[in-house]
Amino acid sequence: MSTATMASDSAQATKKAFDHHLGAFAKGLDELMLDYDASSVLITPDKTYTGLAEIRGFFKAFIDGAAPEFWAAFKVLNSTVTGEVAYLAWEAKPWVTLATDTFVVKGDKFSVQTFTSFSA
Repeated sequence: MSTATMASDSAQATKKAFDHHLGAFAKGLDELMLDYDASSVLITPDKTYTGLAEIRGFFKAFIDGAAPEFWAAFKVLNSTVTGEVAYLAWEAKPWVTLATDTFVVKGDKFSVQTFTSFSA
């Protein structure tokens, strides 16, 4: 298999995982957690979450803490996939004026995710 073909396959797997993640929020926490495995790591400015239980706790708190109007205000500003890396910039004003996520995909799961949000 050529390097270009491997890169293309990697980008397709990354895009598939990334697209699933964006749609999973509407389906709930269990669906969202399908994007992660026991070795996944989520890095935020406040803490690094390792494994399914810690990452689940992060997302449960995030989802439970979001006002219903938050989801209607969610807007993707930029999304890019290259190889095993996906990048997302988004907002949900007035709650989040800018947030970024970066994902590293191995196979069909997020190996590493970074998340930072800024509020007004």
